Amino acid sequence: MADLKEAIVPDIGDYSDVPVIEVLVAAGDTVEKDQGLVTLESDKATMEVPSSVAGVVRELKVKVGDTLSEGAVVALIETAGDDADAKPARAAAEAPAPAPAAAPQSEAKAAPAASGGGVQEAKVPDIGDYGDVPVIEVLVAVGDTVAKDQGLVTLESDKATMEVPSAVAGVVKELKVKVGDTVSEGSVVALVEKEGEGGGEAKAAPSGPPAAAAQDAAPVDARGTPGAAHDDDARAPVDKAATAGTRAGPGQPPLRFEADAVLPDKVPYASPAVRLFARELGADLGRVSGSARGGRITREDVQKFVKGVLQGGAVAPAGGAPAGGGGLNLLPWPKVDFAKFGEIEVQPLSRIKKISGANLARNWALIPHVTHQDDADITDLEALRVQLNKEAEKAAARGGKATKLTMLAFLMKAGVAALKAFPEFNASLDAGGENLTLKKYFHIGFAADTPGGLVVPVVRDCDRKGINEIADETSALARKARDGKLGPADMSGGCFSISSLGGIGGTAFTPIVNAPEVAILGVTRAAMKPVWDGKAFQPRLILPLSLSYDHRVVDGAAAARFTAYLAQLLGDMRRVLL
Repeated sequence: MADLKEAIVPDIGDYSDVPVIEVLVAAGDTVEKDQGLVTLESDKATMEVPSSVAGVVRELKVKVGDTLSEGAVVALIETAGDDADAKPARAAAEAPAPAPAAAPQSEAKAAPAASGGGVQEAKVPDIGDYGDVPVIEVLVAVGDTVAKDQGLVTLESDKATMEVPSAVAGVVKELKVKVGDTVSEGSVVALVEKEGEGGGEAKAAPSGPPAAAAQDAAPVDARGTPGAAHDDDARAPVDKAATAGTRAGPGQPPLRFEADAVLPDKVPYASPAVRLFARELGADLGRVSGSARGGRITREDVQKFVKGVLQGGAVAPAGGAPAGGGGLNLLPWPKVDFAKFGEIEVQPLSRIKKISGANLARNWALIPHVTHQDDADITDLEALRVQLNKEAEKAAARGGKATKLTMLAFLMKAGVAALKAFPEFNASLDAGGENLTLKKYFHIGFAADTPGGLVVPVVRDCDRKGINEIADETSALARKARDGKLGPADMSGGCFSISSLGGIGGTAFTPIVNAPEVAILGVTRAAMKPVWDGKAFQPRLILPLSLSYDHRVVDGAAAARFTAYLAQLLGDMRRVLL
């Protein structure tokens, strides 16, 4: 039988009137047991209020901006069946005394060891009912000198994030965990060789009453709040929180996320819900700047960061120089010993392939590519080209100049006419993705295959040159490319590129846009195909066109119009004169 249960704020120590900064569910939502309902944030900690039962949220009792204390009702949840599953959770929430009681006992054992100096074990403190919590960051390395209460590793469950502090000042001798390992209360994370100066302080601790010894240790193990690290902070809330944290007993929270311990160059300051949201989007929180109070990262900050990356904007990380790859947090390249599987030969890439490879990888990763494909009927154009080449051969036989015309020369001339009709294709987008530079000149690049790799020479001012002149220049530049004599001036200033594989074969492909251009035309081998003319099928020579474009600048409709217009020009080159 359905039952209505109250989801209340659990024991949060001596904190009260803690603001609600985020509501994670809505009325009507189905929630699991221990799923977060709202996120609270004090001046020192951020935590989620979990649901003690599984069911349907019938009513929310709070909104963003409300303040809550222990026992406050957050929501009403309708459950199905008995409350057997909820009782253990409620009992654990209302009676957390056993966990804090264990902390002084473990620290009492550690205190004599500390008094003796030498190597100390840094252990995971009391973290309540949590077990097998993943290590998301290792904050130190072997050989580092650490202060007392300095964070060694960062743990993150699905509900909270915390650092494991060093109980003594000294030098890290050995790390027992790495990122991805899971730990529980009492797990050893590192071995720290204690400094001589710290020994005196440690010896003084056992000399007092047992309660005082437990009081000194509790802030480290139960709260993770480095008391010595805040000696220079005179703010009253900090002192009050530190004093409250020293009392071991029922008021001790089982787990807290200490915002002050999270430095900008360590763990990003965000709630567990925002961390989950960022992981789902693949966003690196270390590169997101928080806009909320104290630099906390919100969902909107993550969305803004992802949008900036997708638009190709240069989004700077929160604490340093921009990382490579335009914000892409890629996995490392796999390392494989191929010799284990058979005979191999290692050949270094040519200089051209290394340079072009880096450029191609950047362009493919940062430009949102779309490829539009169309066909051009070049039956008449090919007949004209063949006829002109025959006339050139006869002229050469009589001692005149002979220019061999290729389809590329006609494509470049027709491409200029298309660029004039569609100016957004003769443009470049700035690095910030905000301004478009429209060009009034027409320099066309073409992909040239060389023994060393692919290069893109540029024919300048194609709008001012005839077909014969363009053909002569492309032939000369292709010869220089094969001989390795192209200079930087021969490959710069391009507005639009053409990659022709017609001499090799293929039906279609996706050419990669040559940044900072916004489009590139790919052509493959022309083939005779039957085309219906309204009465019968006629054999026509069809040239496949593949236009890749930057979707930030060019939309699909414009690309379709561009290729259709280009196909029309190639079908009747007399239109170029119009």
